[in-house]
Amino acid sequence: MPNLLVVDDDRDILDLLTGFLQRHGYRVSVAEGGQDMFAALEAEAIDLVILDIMLRKEDGFSLCRKLRSTSNIPVIMLSAMADHTDRVVGLEIGADDYLTKPFDQRELLARVKAVLRRVRDNLPGPGESTPARPILCFGTWRLDVTRRELRSANQSLVLLSGGEFELLLAFVEHPQHVLTRDQLMDLARGPSHAAYDRSIDVQVSRLRHKLEDDPKNPEIIRTVRNGGYIFASPVTRA
Repeated sequence: MPNLLVVDDDRDILDLLTGFLQRHGYRVSVAEGGQDMFAALEAEAIDLVILDIMLRKEDGFSLCRKLRSTSNIPVIMLSAMADHTDRVVGLEIGADDYLTKPFDQRELLARVKAVLRRVRDNLPGPGESTPARPILCFGTWRLDVTRRELRSANQSLVLLSGGEFELLLAFVEHPQHVLTRDQLMDLARGPSHAAYDRSIDVQVSRLRHKLEDDPKNPEIIRTVRNGGYIFASPVTRA
């Protein structure tokens, strides 16, 4: 039973989401701010964080940045602002998904299931002693698909958000092929996911800053004019 952590300083929303998610088979922990959030993460095994942006003390953007510096735990951000800029910022700092208030609870449930499913699909099965999926190598990089880890030539670990990992996996499994934004969205998030074209561009930019020597002149993930993107580096399987 996955354990979800809902972070919001509105007690009515906490109560509403707790009851709704529990009725659909989830354990739910709650926090009203950053201090409570990190205390809960330290005390419990949390599978996904639902994080409101507009908190009274430290805002959700700041908390997400802090969380991303040490953890790949999935994050869905909530905001009362419909401005697409907030959505872009949320994705830039490593959130896996974003939902605008007011929202249909069933849509939140669908997004929770989708994010958890993407994480679960890349975990080894019960009793597996060897990785279920290979290590994919490109340039000086190694992507361990089962562990969801990206390592550099000197074995340094590079943290990826869930969305960044799924997008990079889509690229390395289709190297040297032009992929449109719609194709990347389908590969990384599934065909049922509500497409938001700009989110792919944001996450490509984040990946370039982590992979490329010169993100402004990328050699690994190249832009194809009027086409999309191409993962130009050859990929081998270890």
